[in-house]
Amino acid sequence: MIGRRVRMTQAQIWKNSPFSIERTEGKAPGTVIFRLCGPFTARDMYGSLTPIELQNMLDFQSAPEPPVLNILDLTEVPYMDSTGLGMIVKHYVRCHGKGVRVIAAGANARVLELFKLTRMDGVIATAGTVDDADIR
Repeated sequence: MIGRRVRMTQAQIWKNSPFSIERTEGKAPGTVIFRLCGPFTARDMYGSLTPIELQNMLDFQSAPEPPVLNILDLTEVPYMDSTGLGMIVKHYVRCHGKGVRVIAAGANARVLELFKLTRMDGVIATAGTVDDADIR
């Protein structure tokens, strides 16, 4: 019974964690890191940001120098749904069309399983950590 309460508490913590994105420069020139935090689900991301705000956050049109590498830091994403994965795929397609590489870094086993189930692991490169991705 106590073990069950612990699991429920963890789920509660995740559900109360707001979704956010932080954009920073990587170590290598032309590298942009998008640090995603919280559950990457339709409910959570659109509860924090409007679809247009989310799109603008991931956009790099206004950058003075176009990036050559985008790292999606998924270290703080406990889980994602099809909408979250769809946003990653949409970002990948937009970047790929402009010659920008995308690497998903730091994903946990649950998120990596979603990549495998949808076969996106063969399309979007992954790295164990952001540091591993930032030196590529």
